[in-house]
Amino acid sequence: MAKGFDCAQALTQAVAERFRADGFEFVCRYVVPAGWKRLTRQEAEAVTAAGLQIVSVYETTASRALGGRSAGLTDGVTAAETARSLGQPKGSRIYFAVDFDAVPDQMKTVVEYIRAASEATPDYQTGVYGSAAIVEAVMSAQACSGFWQTYAWSKGRRIGGIHIYQYDNGPSGLGKPMHGINVDLDEAQGDVGWWSTNPPAVPHPAGDAGEEPEEHMLAKDDANRIIGFLKAAYAAVDIAEAQDEFHRLATELRKASGQPEEE
Repeated sequence: MAKGFDCAQALTQAVAERFRADGFEFVCRYVVPAGWKRLTRQEAEAVTAAGLQIVSVYETTASRALGGRSAGLTDGVTAAETARSLGQPKGSRIYFAVDFDAVPDQMKTVVEYIRAASEATPDYQTGVYGSAAIVEAVMSAQACSGFWQTYAWSKGRRIGGIHIYQYDNGPSGLGKPMHGINVDLDEAQGDVGWWSTNPPAVPHPAGDAGEEPEEHMLAKDDANRIIGFLKAAYAAVDIAEAQDEFHRLATELRKASGQPEEE
């Protein structure tokens, strides 16, 4: 179980290092294009240098999800553009916040918002932040792949299969004072989707004597089994966009397993 926190206030490297020394592994910060609480590229680099991972969350207003599909499409595009400008790598995750106590009649609209945000961020995984009821509704609809539950409004329930659990908002709900800022406390497990500005290590090809041979991320046989399923899916649909995506995924699998690209 990884120990983390979320906050609205920007972190300096010195403050981030204090949290890291306390055993924290990640911080959740706002990936929004403007405003006092936004994550900047400079802060992302400082947080990375301090040894913390970053979890991206998009939130402009607490009830933004009530804008439904149109709001989700707009926010998804904005979130993805902002993430790219920060150096957030493709394949990591952006969580979209539903930061209010939604009632049953509002769940369909909330799900439409999250689903649309997911559609608008093809380079990133997406997730939802919200109460137990919100997480359950979005999870049931399979509208995204990441789930961050807050204990607030959850009536003591904790949902199975979540990636992050926010368990402490401080004595008055405005955050817990730590190292000069107010934070909410979180714990995480599984594929959280966090990231840092450190580029992944690039393996060196085999060459001079004594050098290690290149190791691929995926075994060739495993890659080809998955590619077989993708080929079947390609043949089963007649939507050009879907076929292009299946072809792209197969190409990435060949790269990951050290195989030549197929024309």
